[in-house]
Amino acid sequence: MNLKILILPGDGIGAEVTSAAVDVLKAVAKKFDHTLELSEGLLGGVAIHKTGTPFPKETEELCQKADATLMGAVGLPEFDAAPPSQRPEAGLLGMRRVLDVFANLRPVRTWPALVDSSPLKNHVVEGTDMIIVRELTGGLYYGQPRGIDENRGFNTMSYTRKEVERVTHTAFKLARNRRKKVCSVDKSNVLEVSQFWRKVVIDVAQQYPDIQLEHMLVDNAAMQMVLRPTQFDVMLTENTFGDILSDVGGILAGSIGMLPSASLGETKGLYEPVHGSAPDIAGQNKANPLGAIGSVAAMLEYTFGLMKEATAVNDAVGKVLESGKVTADLRPKGKPATTTEVGRAVSEAI
Repeated sequence: MNLKILILPGDGIGAEVTSAAVDVLKAVAKKFDHTLELSEGLLGGVAIHKTGTPFPKETEELCQKADATLMGAVGLPEFDAAPPSQRPEAGLLGMRRVLDVFANLRPVRTWPALVDSSPLKNHVVEGTDMIIVRELTGGLYYGQPRGIDENRGFNTMSYTRKEVERVTHTAFKLARNRRKKVCSVDKSNVLEVSQFWRKVVIDVAQQYPDIQLEHMLVDNAAMQMVLRPTQFDVMLTENTFGDILSDVGGILAGSIGMLPSASLGETKGLYEPVHGSAPDIAGQNKANPLGAIGSVAAMLEYTFGLMKEATAVNDAVGKVLESGKVTADLRPKGKPATTTEVGRAVSEAI
């Protein structure tokens, strides 16, 4: 198979973890006899520096031509005071909108080798295996009107029936291949938009009588993820809540550097680690590349339907974790491995 993939290294540690992930992708292509058609573009702060905009037209065109996009991370401190439309993150939001990748899948798994890496007690995190399905192109981050004037700042949280329905279908279909449980998270005791969200989820659930549906308020969900994470299978939530809760997942996995993500639309897929650009450690070759490598596994599965190849990547990650060759964020017992060393170890394990 010919795999047509756009690479967007982005800012900070993005280039380092993406480079390791691309090496793993090449190892997969070599082992399973696929061809790679790779292109590279600019996104985020690096794009602002070179083109004046966080999401250049050329990058938009490359996104449309590729079957899938693999991204590093965006964000640089120098832009913290810039208006929202001129910050690196605006490039990511723009790309999500252009590709219409409305469902963000964020797996949270506690690998046996990393049970001790979580700050939570072992018996709490052992066996955690959940997916957060986050609506990605609506809600507070995209709603209008929005702005800042002299006396107030304001944003709008809004959802249409179509937006809620399509991400809900994604969550229920995923649950059918897992433990057949969906927990829909909202704030329906306070927000009208959450009351609407819950109503639409209940309507869609009628089409999936084999799936157990429960509802949970977002503040309780955050607490339950820390108290008893193994109760969750598929967690369905809107954009802002999903953004926050998936970072809680980093505690369960041992490090946010372990978390991959897949953003899916009707035809396109965008894949990226959950972590940020971490400019404080950029260029030091010590960032954890396993979230980016896990995103490659997700790409192989969801965009290309290559289950055997995706399993090979995940199995290789498991072997490397068992070997103890991990970066400093995972608190190794010996000397931490570099980003490059971890990437090379996964490639060799494949």
